[in-house]
Amino acid sequence: MYVVLGANGRAGSDTAHALIEMRKPVRVVLRRPEQAEKWRKLGADVAIGSIEDVPSLAAALKDASGAFLLSPPPVSGDPYRRAEEVGRALAEAVHQARAPKIVALSSVGAQHETGTGIIATLKRLEKHLDGAAPSTTFLRPGYFVETWGEVAAAVIADGVLPSFLDPSKKIPMVSTIDVGRTAARLLSDDFIGKRVIELRGPQDWSADDVAAAFSWVLDRPVETAFVPPEARAAVLAKEGVPAEVADALLGMYDGIANGRVEHEEGNEQRRGSVALADAVERIVRRMKKDAGNLAA
Repeated sequence: MYVVLGANGRAGSDTAHALIEMRKPVRVVLRRPEQAEKWRKLGADVAIGSIEDVPSLAAALKDASGAFLLSPPPVSGDPYRRAEEVGRALAEAVHQARAPKIVALSSVGAQHETGTGIIATLKRLEKHLDGAAPSTTFLRPGYFVETWGEVAAAVIADGVLPSFLDPSKKIPMVSTIDVGRTAARLLSDDFIGKRVIELRGPQDWSADDVAAAFSWVLDRPVETAFVPPEARAAVLAKEGVPAEVADALLGMYDGIANGRVEHEEGNEQRRGSVALADAVERIVRRMKKDAGNLAA
């Protein structure tokens, strides 16, 4: 049995689906019982629990062959303090359950203590989980292509892709489909010890590349609109992002611009196979489906 946290999020969902497609037994850990039915229909076992509740999480991990762990994106409060709390709780649950193998979701750039904004929270997660299980893998993907789904409404409505990234700067990006497939394979590996694996897409991409992919999918022009650093805090505030979380997010974009969110020498490097246009097409398809459900 393979246990997956965050199954209703991007990477967790794609990891659970990849394991199910590999015909592996899967248990997803959900916060709310009403989320369970769709997973049971797919053949997954369901445990109800949360990272804050170590006993329930340890119970969900009991007798597991391996577990995919992650720290949920912060929505309020101090993200760095929250990362310490989550890291300690996950490590304690792994110890209590005597889990033999974990794959923990981290990020390219997590080797740095500072200068990477929100990514530095994953450095803290790695610190707590280091050695927590006999087999410990830190999976460090690049920037999720699916993150662009947060501005897809503007792209579809106006033909404009707002970007905090330099439009022409190519950076490590990857679809969460590749993240899920890679995590599933890593959970299935016979491996003892600690390893750090960095994951990129088939090639590095820029915001302009993403705009071109949206243009191809939508069959109409899409332009990149660069949001300068001095305007970004106001954009996030308008979206309702709390100040502490916004500061951490903006720190990540500063880290990307400064070249700190990059690979670390000595780590294994892998590339996924999902094309940028295919990942963007999935974003658009999901948005249209959600819009149809709302209209209904």
